[in-house]
Amino acid sequence: MAWRGRKKFMDKKENDIKREPEIKKENENIQLEKIEEEKKRKTMEKEKEEKREKEREEEDKYILEIEQEYEKKREEEKTVKQRILDYIIITLASVVYAVGVSQFIDPNNLAPGGVTGVAIILNRIVPVETGTLILIINIPIILLGMWKFGVRFIISTFYAIAATSLFTNLLAPLGAATDDLLLAALAGSVLIAVSMGIIFKRGATTGGTDIIIKCLRLRYPHLKMGMLFFLTDVGVVVASAFVFQDIDSALYAGIAVVVTSMMLDVVLYGRDEAKLIYVISDFSSGITDRLLEDLGIGVTHLNGQGAYSGKDKQVIMCVSKKTLAPRIEEIVREEDPDAFMIVTSATEIFGEGYKSYFSEKI
Repeated sequence: MAWRGRKKFMDKKENDIKREPEIKKENENIQLEKIEEEKKRKTMEKEKEEKREKEREEEDKYILEIEQEYEKKREEEKTVKQRILDYIIITLASVVYAVGVSQFIDPNNLAPGGVTGVAIILNRIVPVETGTLILIINIPIILLGMWKFGVRFIISTFYAIAATSLFTNLLAPLGAATDDLLLAALAGSVLIAVSMGIIFKRGATTGGTDIIIKCLRLRYPHLKMGMLFFLTDVGVVVASAFVFQDIDSALYAGIAVVVTSMMLDVVLYGRDEAKLIYVISDFSSGITDRLLEDLGIGVTHLNGQGAYSGKDKQVIMCVSKKTLAPRIEEIVREEDPDAFMIVTSATEIFGEGYKSYFSEKI
């Protein structure tokens, strides 16, 4: 019995040994199946996650499109409102311009340059109203300027010209507001300059030499419009002296040109509001700290060298409102009574904290 039991055990063991590769293979297959199932599970989870992610992206995209569409509509509404406001202001400015021409300039035989001056001169030669002549003369100039400034600019400019021409004709029957040539020249030029400046700031012009000068400004942006107008208006003033046979009216027209030029620059660029200050001192660090802490103004350090002494110097440069200039001088004197300081006017300042050069409308 013991022998049989032992034989049975040996047979089982031998059988197990024979089946060991098979069992091993079965285990490997099972393991492979588990790995494959795990891969499938992960793949399915990944696909589900990708699907959910795609759905989220599509949802976010849809929401973004809705938001963009909403912002676009708001911007369009804002643009429409802004354009309406622009045209309202241009209309009001055109009335002011027409008052200056019809009540002060035209009835007193003053031809202060530009298309308006030419129209006033021609009005004495041909039986056509001054406002109508302003419109007729401007039409070819507008057509020439269309390629340079675009349709929107030309539309607003044509509107401004048409409005000034219309109001000039409507107000002309009221006659002169004054017979005093000096008062007429001053009042008329101020009204014209203010109205022109307002129209320019709204992206339009009153036509004529305005368009020509805009072209010049694109080529030479450092030139001021007031000075450009002054140069182009001189010829018209000289011509008026011959047409009206009156040197006095030409001289007063010249005064009107000068006043218009000065007032236009004030309206467009403002008055001298800033001071440019250079300080050369051996105590530049103390002065700089005071300027930064006490006044909160920006300071720039420049490297300089005395030509005679050959010593290196640190030059302080700063720009401030003119109201702060006395305080800056006081700080410099307190820190260094022997400091060398230069104070000059800065009529235009562009950059951070001030106006943008490229965003300024002509």
